[in-house]
Amino acid sequence: MYETDKDNQVEAAILVGTALGRTIRKTVEYSLDELSRLTATAGGIEIARFIQKRERPDGACFIGRGMVDKIREEIADRKADLVIFDDLLSPNQQRNLSEKLEVKIIDRAMLILDIFALHARSAESRLQVELAQMEYLLPRLTGLWAHFNRQQGGIGTKGPGETQLEVDRRQVRKKISFLKERLKKIEKQRRTQRKGRSEFRGVALVGYTNACKSTLFNRLTRSEVTEANQLFSTLDSTTRVMAVDYPQKAVLTDTIGFIEKLPHQLVASFKSTLEEVKLADLILLVADCSDPFTERKIEVVKSVLSEIGASHLPYLVIYNKIDLLADSDLSLSENSVIPISALKGKGLNRLKAEIIARFG
Repeated sequence: MYETDKDNQVEAAILVGTALGRTIRKTVEYSLDELSRLTATAGGIEIARFIQKRERPDGACFIGRGMVDKIREEIADRKADLVIFDDLLSPNQQRNLSEKLEVKIIDRAMLILDIFALHARSAESRLQVELAQMEYLLPRLTGLWAHFNRQQGGIGTKGPGETQLEVDRRQVRKKISFLKERLKKIEKQRRTQRKGRSEFRGVALVGYTNACKSTLFNRLTRSEVTEANQLFSTLDSTTRVMAVDYPQKAVLTDTIGFIEKLPHQLVASFKSTLEEVKLADLILLVADCSDPFTERKIEVVKSVLSEIGASHLPYLVIYNKIDLLADSDLSLSENSVIPISALKGKGLNRLKAEIIARFG
């Protein structure tokens, strides 16, 4: 545990990535850099990282025995509090690693769920995050139950152990059903609200997390939605009427940011929020053009749009943050993308013209 001041302590984390098959090391490094930022957002600090090249994951521990030994030594030397894997671990792998390394073991999906829980503000987003967490937890309880069941009784398996797991599993399923019912009511309210906006054209902002969508949203609607330079600062969808100088009535919806390896439980539980995207007349896909992995992140966003059934909708690709580029890099005025700086207000007239043209 690292002490940042008298009152705050952060957990020391070791990050682990795997270059599976033909995956190159540079790709894994990029993903671990993002995992490090996620760790910081959750209140931790990276103290070491390991990358292993493998053809396929190890069934028992995801990584090989030799790498497990190296990580154990690093834990002892650096006094690490937890190990975070960049890939999804199975319940058995997570349990085996916990037993061998004797520290908390989480994966990227669990880390993202934790960050969403930290940033959930509205009643709806808290319900959605809790549902995703319960859906993530359930198979891990099942995995523990299977672990006891395979032992077929014996010392240490009698008494309340098996019974408690069955109770826990029933309680989690009951909680999932309760949360789904609550979210159905909220979804019904959303449908009623959308009916009241039937005369308006719908525009949805989507993009990789931290692409400054909220800044653009405020520019286009003259609102004051909270802006923050951090991952997943926006979890609630916000809808506002677009500025009066647009010739047609239109509403703009800001949505949660997407990210690579987004847990499918989150996509499912945020169904009602993402419904605003599915029903939009136009999607504005916002990307950070100062990021060296811009194209890769655009593909991630497109993949999520496909997952929620919105890939067929018309969209404009917007390259945001041109103020962070040197003039020599401003070769972005191609017809395929619209370069802007939401922060500085640059390029918004062209964006406005493009939106009007699509609605003409």
